[in-house]
Amino acid sequence: MNRAQEALERLREGNRRFASGTPRAENVNESRSRLSALAAGQKPFAVILGCSDSRVPAEIVFDQGLGDLFVIRVAGNIVDASQIGSVEFAATQFGTRLVVVLGHTRCGAVVATLEQMQQPAPIRSQNLWSIVERIRPAVEPLLATKLRRDSDAFVRYAVRANIRQSAGRLRHESRVLGQLIEEDGLLVVGAEYCLESGVIDFFDGVPEAG
Repeated sequence: MNRAQEALERLREGNRRFASGTPRAENVNESRSRLSALAAGQKPFAVILGCSDSRVPAEIVFDQGLGDLFVIRVAGNIVDASQIGSVEFAATQFGTRLVVVLGHTRCGAVVATLEQMQQPAPIRSQNLWSIVERIRPAVEPLLATKLRRDSDAFVRYAVRANIRQSAGRLRHESRVLGQLIEEDGLLVVGAEYCLESGVIDFFDGVPEAG
């Protein structure tokens, strides 16, 4: 098992603890005891590019502590130049070899994009519009399917399509990350957090067991 796979299993185990109500999360005293060591440098074992939603804090849902995760959060877990650069930074500076794009059920940014595509309305902020435009290519093909007749299924599929798109952008739109994938075992996977159960499903780009 390589470093990326070991990191993936560590996240899976942490989420199992969180979802089952038996977290191992550090208490305040333990966290403070790590401050001096971490002040000298960090070595996060995974990069999490997640949604900004307040219900999905990465360190908590993966049951990890200070210094364990390099977390990038943006509405709709979209990928643009700054997100790619942040992932490149962690991968090159800290040697982190696992990147997780973490979306979640009923993502508000995805829902807003679907609504805008079906019933266009003026968006006064160009900054908000840029988020919609980043999500749109992932979900637009779904409008031509029967899914649009079932709003719940439509959102479920759209959320996962958006996660896949972001993971794909990290794999293919960065020469730095592409080279690390080819030559040094960097792994980029997509995952979805369930708001109801707390369970995270790793479903995109995950190596087969064996």
